[in-house]
Amino acid sequence: MPFDVHVVRVFTDDQGRWGNPLGIVDATAVAPSDRQSVAHELQYSETVFVDVPTGPVDSTALRIHTPAVELPFAGHPTVGTAAWLADRGTPVETLLVPAGEVAVRVADGVTYVRARPAWAPQFEFHRVSSPADVLDVDPSDFTEGHHYVWAWVDEDRGAIRSRMFAPDMGVPEDEATGAAAVRVTELLGRDLGIVQGRGSVLSTTLSDDGWVELGGRVVVDESRTL
Repeated sequence: MPFDVHVVRVFTDDQGRWGNPLGIVDATAVAPSDRQSVAHELQYSETVFVDVPTGPVDSTALRIHTPAVELPFAGHPTVGTAAWLADRGTPVETLLVPAGEVAVRVADGVTYVRARPAWAPQFEFHRVSSPADVLDVDPSDFTEGHHYVWAWVDEDRGAIRSRMFAPDMGVPEDEATGAAAVRVTELLGRDLGIVQGRGSVLSTTLSDDGWVELGGRVVVDESRTL
């Protein structure tokens, strides 16, 4: 039976450009046993299956799938889902994912989620000398694993340029990766402003207790039917 796939772009710049597409599906429309095949068919870096609220609620649950695997947590799906729920008039304070409870807030057009770095996949980090070196990387160099290539743009400001390659997830290159942003924030031990991929924009804030708040802008695109 056909069902709607709502599409948003997560971590756009302040002009609404770039961003990582996310597919959002009502969890009641697809049986759990069929969700991985749907995510594979859609070929977004992640597709979420969310318990869509019918009225005001404090929290709701979602499951996150790449084209190849299910993830316990990811940043771009949680930021995107939180923004989409708010846009449709059913905002939540918490998203429930297998890894734990993800607190949500929105301020000045930016959606933020709060997560533990340990919830995110492990990445192999590759620091290179310059942003130009980041852009020169060939995705075909990475045939397995999860790889995050980055360079300082301005170390004093905590500004970095990055790209992410995750063939094990079925994602040769990801346009904007919230989980990797959370991990690199822990690695560097500081707040960061990140430009990833073609020009997507992510921000992170590291708390004294080890939690990381991840923020970005979200644009709602046209829905599609599958």
